[in-house]
Amino acid sequence: MTQTFRVGTRGSPLALAQTEEVLGRLRKAHPDAGLEIVPIKTHGDEGYREDLGTSLNGKRAFTKRIEEALLDGRIDFAVHSLKDMPTELVSGLRIAAIPPRADPRDVLVAHDGLSIRHMPEGTRVGTSSLRRQAQLLARWPGLRITDLHGNVGTRLRRLDAKEFDAVVVAAAGLHRLHLEDRIVEPIFPDVVTPAPGQGALAVEARAKDSTVLRMLSAVDDPETRQTTGAERELSARVGGNCNVPFGALAALERGTMTLRAVIASPDGRRIVRAYAQDSAERWRDVVDAAWKDLRDGGGEAILEAFT
Repeated sequence: MTQTFRVGTRGSPLALAQTEEVLGRLRKAHPDAGLEIVPIKTHGDEGYREDLGTSLNGKRAFTKRIEEALLDGRIDFAVHSLKDMPTELVSGLRIAAIPPRADPRDVLVAHDGLSIRHMPEGTRVGTSSLRRQAQLLARWPGLRITDLHGNVGTRLRRLDAKEFDAVVVAAAGLHRLHLEDRIVEPIFPDVVTPAPGQGALAVEARAKDSTVLRMLSAVDDPETRQTTGAERELSARVGGNCNVPFGALAALERGTMTLRAVIASPDGRRIVRAYAQDSAERWRDVVDAAWKDLRDGGGEAILEAFT
């Protein structure tokens, strides 16, 4: 008899699309395995606190109930957005697989005539992310940034209703929902550095469930695991629960790792950027160098303002 594995996920259209992406890879690797999706409503789906849009805080709101279902045995593994995962994992669980990453960049979705090269003073930009807000204001201090919560569909509907002139969202979400036609322009990571893990998925399982771990290993991508691992390590240095605008993006090319990072004040008036590079084998040294640049460049003082 074919074994059926229960897969926990949030029930939003994007979360379900992400889960189907993972299951598609699993079906190719294990065509005989039965896979059943179990949608779970999280605290984050029930309502937003002011800090839930930041890159470092409120993450457990999107994972806690799913992880409880995993620990209780109601599901066999779970699919999350990696950027929603705290750097400190729940005891008894592990990230069993990180599949190949989608586009990690943020993108501008806007009405006609607006682009990264044309953002006039007073342009109304919607985002719930302090990370995005801080970096946008650092480059365009005359923007009017307004909180915008909800799933991708909600954000686009509010844009279409002319509540905003533009919104900034993750490229990966639009691609996974087949909404690429809404993208006006990708934003270079040197302008708006993404959240750690953005564009990547995390497949979480019980640490001692050898059957599930063995199955999930087929969809793990070593390069994505290494780059996102560097980003998450730097996030841990900054402080995994700090309510501070922080971004990090690592890349591998021809055996070399590069790591971009940013710490900023929410108003964008103080911003510190770091860029570090070394061989992939020395990725921890890359993290060390980026953290030193952030700290010595004034990032530590920004962090102290949030403690």
